[in-house]
This record gives sequence, C-alpha cells and structure tokens, in this order.
Amino acid sequence: MKKTYKIKGMHCASCAGTIERVLLKTSGVHSVSVNFASESALIEFDEKNISESDLARATESVGYKLIIGSQSTSARVPAGADAVTSASTISIKVLGMDSPHCAIIVENALKKLRGIKNSDLDFSNQRAKVVFDPKALTLDDIFQVIIDAGYRPLQEEGEAEEMLDKEKVEREKQTKGMKRKLVIGGILAVLIFLGSFPDWFSFIPRFLNQYWILLILTTPVQFWVGRQFYSGLKLLIKYRTADMNTLIAIGTLAAYLYSAAVTFFPYFFARGGITPKIYFDTSAIIIVLILLGKYFEVLMKGRASEAIKKLIGLQPKTAKVIKDGKEIEISIMDVDVGDLIIVRPGERVPVDGKVTEGDSEIDESMVTGESMPVHKTVGSAVIGSTVNKFGTFTFRATKVGKDTVLSRIITMVEEAQGSKAPIQRLADLVSSYFVPAVIVIATVTFLVWYLFGPAPAFHFALINFVAVLIIACPCALGLATPMAIMVSSGSAAAKGILVKDAASFEIAGKLDTVILDKTGTLTQGKPQLTDVLAFHDENKSEILHIAASLEQRSEHPLAKAILQYAASLDQKSSHPLDKAIIDEAKKEKIDLYILEDFRAISGKGLRGSLLVGSQKIEAYLGNRILMQEMSFDIAPYDEAITNLESEGKTVMILAVHKQIKGALAVADVLKNESKKAVEALKKNGLEVWMITGDNKRTAAAIAKQVGIDRVMSEVLPDKKSEKVRELQAQGRIVAMIGDGINDAPALAQAHIGIAMGEGTDIAMESANITLMRGDLMLIPETIRLSQWTMRVIKQNLFWAFFYNSAFIPVAAGILYPFFGILLNPIFAAVAMAFSSISVVLNSMRLK
Repeated sequence: MKKTYKIKGMHCASCAGTIERVLLKTSGVHSVSVNFASESALIEFDEKNISESDLARATESVGYKLIIGSQSTSARVPAGADAVTSASTISIKVLGMDSPHCAIIVENALKKLRGIKNSDLDFSNQRAKVVFDPKALTLDDIFQVIIDAGYRPLQEEGEAEEMLDKEKVEREKQTKGMKRKLVIGGILAVLIFLGSFPDWFSFIPRFLNQYWILLILTTPVQFWVGRQFYSGLKLLIKYRTADMNTLIAIGTLAAYLYSAAVTFFPYFFARGGITPKIYFDTSAIIIVLILLGKYFEVLMKGRASEAIKKLIGLQPKTAKVIKDGKEIEISIMDVDVGDLIIVRPGERVPVDGKVTEGDSEIDESMVTGESMPVHKTVGSAVIGSTVNKFGTFTFRATKVGKDTVLSRIITMVEEAQGSKAPIQRLADLVSSYFVPAVIVIATVTFLVWYLFGPAPAFHFALINFVAVLIIACPCALGLATPMAIMVSSGSAAAKGILVKDAASFEIAGKLDTVILDKTGTLTQGKPQLTDVLAFHDENKSEILHIAASLEQRSEHPLAKAILQYAASLDQKSSHPLDKAIIDEAKKEKIDLYILEDFRAISGKGLRGSLLVGSQKIEAYLGNRILMQEMSFDIAPYDEAITNLESEGKTVMILAVHKQIKGALAVADVLKNESKKAVEALKKNGLEVWMITGDNKRTAAAIAKQVGIDRVMSEVLPDKKSEKVRELQAQGRIVAMIGDGINDAPALAQAHIGIAMGEGTDIAMESANITLMRGDLMLIPETIRLSQWTMRVIKQNLFWAFFYNSAFIPVAAGILYPFFGILLNPIFAAVAMAFSSISVVLNSMRLK
C-alpha cells in the first residue's frame, strides 16, 4: 500500500535524506519520498512484511517521529523503542561552521558523545539541531564538544532579532580579535622574515639573526596568533577526525618544532660541517597569511548573508494597539490575532492584517520588490514590516509571529540557503575524504623525499611535507555551491522572488518548457467590462445604465465589472456621457433605475422591469440562447457579437421591449506585461504553453493576443497535473506557473512550480518558487538568475577542483625532477588563502 504520513522533527533538507535512507533500508519498504517543506513522507510498503509501528520505529531510530493515523502531536511509541518524548531537541548557532567540511567535523565530534540521538547541521545558516537524551548528557557537554572542534556555540533562544544581535556581538568580537592578532602577528612575522635572511638584509641588527631571538619572536605567533588552528589537533587526538585546521597545525608545528630542536641542539643536527636550516619564517608567515585570508572571508561572508539580516532587521519591535478604546504601545510578541492596531505616517506596519478604517499609501518594496507605493483602503490586506507613507489607518491583525508574510519569507530564504543542490553532492563527497587523503599524501611525500631525495634530504622532505599540508584547501570545495546559493537566494528575495530550495536553482536553469495558467497568471483574474455596443443609434451610456440596473440584484460578475468600468471603457468615444459614466464608476455612485419583477434565468441571463422616469420597461440581458428562446432577432447584429466572442469575450445582449438595443462584453483582461513576458521566455529558447478550462475558441483568442501558439484548452482543474505529466513523459523539463488552489497539484507535479504571490497560500506551499508580486516579467528574471547561479557554481567548482588537483602534486615536488621547481610553503599559504577568497568573490558577483 501507499500512504502519506506526517513526520515531526525535520529541521533542514538533509533530514529528509536521512529518513529516506533509513526507511529504504527497512525490509518491506518499496519506495519513500520525504518532503521537508510539508513535513510528510509518502511511503509505499508491503503490509504483510512491515507494519506502521515498524515504520515509526525505523524513523524514530534516527531521531524523528512518524505520526500514525489520527495522531497529531504525539505518536504511539512501539514496544521496545525509546519514547521520542524522552529526548530533548536544541537549536544551536555554531559560529565558524561555514562550509560542508566544517559541518562534517562538528557532526563527527557530536556522534562521539553518548546520548546524542541525532544531529542536523546547516552550515550556510551556521545552525545545528541536536536531539539528545538529557539523562545521559547536559547542554554544557554538547557545547564543550563544539568548542573542542574549534567552533563557538550559541544557544538559539528568543526572537530572531535577539539572535541576530547575539550573533552580531560574537562576530564583531571575533573580527576584532582576529584584527588584533593580525597586526601583532604581522609585525612579528616581518621581523622574523628579516632576521632569517642576514645575507639578504644586511642592515638588520645582528641580534635579530640569532636563533634564540627568532624562537622567542615565533612562539607567540605559533601558539597565540595561530591558536584557533590547534582545534584541528584536538579533533585528531580526541575525536579521531580531521579538518583543514589539522593540516595547518601539523604543517606549521612540523616547521616550528624542527626549528626549535635545531635551536636547542644545533650540534646534533650539524652533519658534515653544514649548518642546519631553520624554518621559523615559514611557520610564522604561513599562520599570518592564512589568518589574513580567514579574516577577509569572515568579512565577506557577513556581506553575503545580508539578505536575511536586512529582512530580520525590518521587523518592528512594538505595536500601537487599541484596547478598551485606548491606544497602548505593546511588544510585537504580545500582539494577538484580532487586535486592532493603529499605524501613523512613517511607521512600519507591525503584523499582517486587513484595514478597517482609513486609507494610505504603503511602500511594500521590501517584500514584493515593487518600487511604487500601493494604495490601501478599507478591506485591503497589509503586510507586516512594510512602511506606511502618508495616511493614518487602523487594521485588524490576521497573522502574527511566525505566520506573517515576512516570517515565512525569512524561513523560505533560510531553508533555500540551507538546502543542497544536487551538483553539491560530489563536492561534499570529495570534502569528506579530502583531509585524510591529504595527510596520507603529505606523509608519503615526506618519506619519498627523505629516502630518495637529494641532499640535504631532510630539508627537502620537510619543505614539501609542509607545502602539501598548507596548500590543500577543502574550504574552496565546500564553499563553491553554498556560497553562490546564499548570495543568489538573498538577491532573488530582494527582487520579490522566493526560492524554496537550492535544487530549484539548478532545475530552473535547465528548463525547456513553461506552462502558464491563464486565469490570474496571464490575466488579471478579475472580469472587466471591455466593450459596450449600442445599436439603432442608442446611447452607450444608456445601454450601460439599463444593464447595471438589471444587474443590481444579481451576483453575476457584470455587476461588479460595471463599477470598474473606468479602467476599460473606450475613452476615445465622442459621446459626452461616456466621461460622466467614467467619473460615476470611479465614485461607485451610479444612480440605478428601480428594478421590479427580477428573475435570474440559470445559465442564460436575467429579466426584469425597470422604472425609467414615469415609464415601466421590460428588459432582458443574457446570452444568445436566451435571445433565441425569447424569439428576439439577433441576425442583424451577429457579426459584431461574433467579433467580440472571437476575442475570447463573454457577450451579454440587451433587449428592451422585445427589441435588441445593445450588447456588453466582459473578459478577464490580460496583464499589461503578459505579451512581453512570453516574448522574453521564447527568446530564452523555452517552449511556452497556455493551460485553461476555457473552450477552444476563447482559449485560442487569448493565446493569440499574448503570442502563445501552444494551447491546452478545456482542461478540468483536476486534470492539469496530468497535462504536466504528459509533457514530462516526452522528456521535457517543465515549469508550471499558477496562482489558484486548483493549480496546486500541477505546481507540485512540475519539475519547478512557480506560484504568483497574489494567489492562494496552498499554491505557494505547493510551489518551488514564489513570486511576491504578480509581475510576469519576474519569470524570465527567475530563469536568468538560476542560469547565472549555476554558471557561477560551475566556475567555483572548476576552480576548486582544478586548484586542489593541480597544486597538491606541485607542492609534493612532482616538477622538481623535470624543471627543478619546488613550491615554497609561504607561497602555498598565499595560494590556499586566495582559493577560498576567489570562490567567495566570484559568488558575490550574483549580488
């Protein structure tokens, strides 16, 4: 059987992979698809071989909870399994954990602790979610392991802004400390370098050439300036794992300890009258250069994650709420759904809601990317954290806390930055084996040079050993994808494009087919009165007046469309009453005739009697079928009516006293940018389809107007996903763009679902990408950004792979037998620092 279950405890995209792996290994399970966004798992399994309790037990074994049946907050715990409720979950900010390799190091260290049930590491947001047994270990134990691994843990408590402040303080403290060490270390490294080469720098005082003085100058650089690198040694000894810091620590310590030994025991190392060399300059300069690279990396990474920080910083801290008729200022955390809140000019809207009194212009650019302020009146929706420009208004809170639009945007951007693109898996795999492999290569390099190298063999062996350890850079590999994803998702959010996960960037860059839903996507989604035809020299204004009067008790869209007529009435008309009708429509004060004997005729139209002055007239408004049933002759007007119908418009014919007087056409009008957006998509080489429930003639008319030549018409809402599948079966990579609840299955079925932000929450939840405003030009912009992001990721990966695969052999001395070239460890340190910085700088171009 195939069944969907809710999964509790998933915190990032990698959780889904963990659950899938453990369930697929379970006997009797045929297929598993875990959706992190919806916190659900679609499992196909054999009931004869495995029960739901077995599925729950398997899921629970990796620290998650599978909900069976009607259980909502707690699952029945199978016999023999530890109750998940006995475990505690903590969210920790891990400062310094900014690459996949760092995450692996922290995860491996945590796994060594007894009592850890599961850990999920999200390096792009520097976050760790840890499930542990509080009976077996304490929070301090977990923090100590993270500190031992070389990172700084912070417990995530309180609101996002509080955490941001804590993180900012810690980051400032970190950069300040690094800056101080760089200044002192830099001065000492220069003195050590000058003192190490008396033949080059004869002007240097003699005492600086003494080994003991150089040892004294190098020691603080080695053990104070380079202190952070010794976490790598602690990892190696205590947790039997290694990271980049391990390479740096081993390499620099090898140079320092050998030089110290030469200083203490010079005669032991002097053979054949040759004075032994020292490498204090190598050790000191390498540490300072790598720290300099790290310093620049920290500064640039801070800039790369600005998008989230800006969004969080936009949230107001207080709200002015009306309680018992009085205005009081309360914390944003204390605002409840239903509260009446007053907002004055220049203030930010505290939470999401609907205007109950007043009107204003609101700047929504931080959410939608739209630069022009949006006019809000009674009934209009307002978004929390947007800026009120002019008027004062009161609104009722509808969404607070984590349910607001801004909070959901922050969550989506964080999840996108924390998720992995498929292209990243290779880099992650290489990173996990990288450090041990480099240590092996360095050891082999040392042995080969020591045993087979020219004299002095130990000198060559040590230099090349250090060079191999220092030049290797797993960080460049680890940062290649997440850095680009972090910058591009932030850049997209600023434009009003929300990308749910990293994989969406990769797939969107490969799209070859786009399906556009007609209603609400290509069109405005609201019927508008587009044409008024007057026959027998009748006045257009009078035709409109009679039609509006007949519609006043109807729920037909025409009634509403007439009041919006100002937007679409032919303003070039010479009739003097047209302008008057426009003004009346804008004021919504059309003076309607008195309606009597009203009767709606289902599927055909309506009839009624109107009092026009002192005269009572009988009028009909409806389609062709109604006119034919009433035996009204429409043949003389058939051509004009057919022309409107061929444009995809719904025509209603007006008859008064059994004579055809005129006709009104209603249509769901195309958005202004629809045609331009379709042209842009076609220019990108994409095949564009339109999908609609309309009949073939109407669908063809709309498609022609917008420039689409591939149409799926008369498609029922529940069949849209089948149409997507049909194109996928042809090997096409399909994007579906829609806005309604009926589009949700198709959005989920497509390789990439794009929801219009003006649409329903369900559509947005089903989609991979959400456009925060209904501007179709954001679709080609999304595809362009995705293609550019993938280009940058490929450049990053190429550079990282090329750098490591080309320079490690050079550092090992492979060129020496042919060209006499050896790589100085100092230049290796420069190259290593540059490799990470180049990846970060290349990614920053996406801003």
